[in-house]
Amino acid sequence: MQTTLFEPGQPREPGVRDRLDSNTVARLDGVTGFADVREALTALRATYPDARLLCTYDDPDQCAYTSMHATLVLEQAAEQAEDYDFDDPVAVHRAENATLAHIAALLDAPDRRVDWPSLAGSRAATDADLDDLVRLNSSPDKALDATVLVQRVPVERDDLALAGIPNGYFADDWNIFTNHAVVRRMAGHGYRHLAIGAALLAFDRPTAPSAAEAAAVVSDLVHLYGLPDAIAWHELAVLLPARDMLVLGYAEDFGSALDLEQP
Repeated sequence: MQTTLFEPGQPREPGVRDRLDSNTVARLDGVTGFADVREALTALRATYPDARLLCTYDDPDQCAYTSMHATLVLEQAAEQAEDYDFDDPVAVHRAENATLAHIAALLDAPDRRVDWPSLAGSRAATDADLDDLVRLNSSPDKALDATVLVQRVPVERDDLALAGIPNGYFADDWNIFTNHAVVRRMAGHGYRHLAIGAALLAFDRPTAPSAAEAAAVVSDLVHLYGLPDAIAWHELAVLLPARDMLVLGYAEDFGSALDLEQP
């Protein structure tokens, strides 16, 4: 794996799209699995102890595209984007940090938070979707792109790291506020939000959950995806105690991320 490091605020070379924005601190190329990503994140957390880190997962180009639009539809984000000189790297970094802080504040605003009970059946999964959920959790590497971008997110809490790569643009996706509700709920099960892609959310925890803890996670996933009698839920309840990662789909056809598997 090749790691390219960037200083926060470092300007891009003209015509080169190697980062999401001025808070991208690393680009990982030739990634073979989450073991590579987690090793890189461990080193980067030592470099940026006062910030949170969040990385891309599946299809970083599409993730960047939808994240840009998800940012623009949030209150005042578009107005903020017009208030600086695009050719001034210092001004760009300051404006992008202001937008990030604005999004984090929206996520933390009580009147914008999505209540967990309201998410019942919000993903309306099919049996095929749940089979894909099992496959993704059996091997989270299957949908991981060979290129991963790592964002430094200057926020105080892990759940607010989502502001660094806000996503959920299409009408049938969970939007950023729904994704934040899911991130908060999974934190209650000991999972930290690790990565977001064009269709998937990835979480990790220090150790795999116990059987009882995994059953509680599955109960919450049934709440989100429905089909309580599906065999996939039993398969996940057996699988999760052997895994210290969790993968969820936030887009309508999240199983299509498996088609992006790297050779």
